[in-house]
Amino acid sequence: MATEFQVTIDSTDPHPLADWWAEALGWQVEPQDEAFIRRMVEQGQATEADTTTHRGTLVWAVGAALTSPDPGRPRVLFQRVPEPKTVKNRVHLDLHVGAERREAEVARLVGLGARELHRASIGPMEWATLADPEGNEFCVA
Repeated sequence: MATEFQVTIDSTDPHPLADWWAEALGWQVEPQDEAFIRRMVEQGQATEADTTTHRGTLVWAVGAALTSPDPGRPRVLFQRVPEPKTVKNRVHLDLHVGAERREAEVARLVGLGARELHRASIGPMEWATLADPEGNEFCVA
């Protein structure tokens, strides 16, 4: 039985999207081992096309991951796909900040580049649905 998991999000440009989500969540982008990547290319295990430079560092082009400063939270991986997002997500993240912080958090995330899509409520629960810079929906409750 699996006891650990990560959340994987498709992206046409994973490194900037990982940076955006790291800022949004207060998490860290996992560092990639530039020396290891260079060795893999030198040994023929990877090609230059498998790499890119992001913020002045050689990284794997296929993805970037986030880790939480709090133990036990799942890793979030942004993986490169060739096509842009075209339909509603089947899975999305919910950011629970509490009713007293919701408006300020929505404003902060919109200021970072999110787009507010709509508001909803069921009974006492209220939330805002936003989209990240690549259009992936998430909720702030």
